[in-house]
Amino acid sequence: MSVFQFRLDGSSGVPPYLQLVQQVRQALLLGYLRSGDQLPTVKEVVASLAINPNTVVKAYRQLEHEGMVSARPGQGTFITASVEPVAPGPYARLRRSLEQWVRDAYAAGLDDETVTAMFATIHNDLRAEGVA
Repeated sequence: MSVFQFRLDGSSGVPPYLQLVQQVRQALLLGYLRSGDQLPTVKEVVASLAINPNTVVKAYRQLEHEGMVSARPGQGTFITASVEPVAPGPYARLRRSLEQWVRDAYAAGLDDETVTAMFATIHNDLRAEGVA
C-alpha cells in the first residue's frame, strides 16, 4: 500500500475529484511527493475514502492531462512532474507560525469557513498590493 494518503472534506464545497487533484499538487510543492513516487491505486483510495471509483479515475485523468502523473497499465499511477519543493528551513518555521495562527483563530471561536475566508482575504489583499 502507498504511503501517500488522500483526505476528503465533505464540508469544503470542493468536488471530491478536485480535492484529490489539489492534494497531489500541494504534496508536490511541499516535497511530500517527488517524480517517480507511486500514488495509491484507485482500489486503495476507494477503500480508504469510501468514494466512487469514477471519482478517483477522474482525478487521476486530470492529473495526467496536466502532466503531473503517468498511468502504467498493470503497475499503477506515478508522479512524473518535477517541482522544486519549498526549502525545508523556511517551510518548517512558516508552518509552525501558520499552525499557531490557526490554533489561535479556533481558540477565538472562529469556524472553518471564517478561518478560510480570513486567509483568502488577506492573501488576495497582499496580491493586490503586489506582495504575493
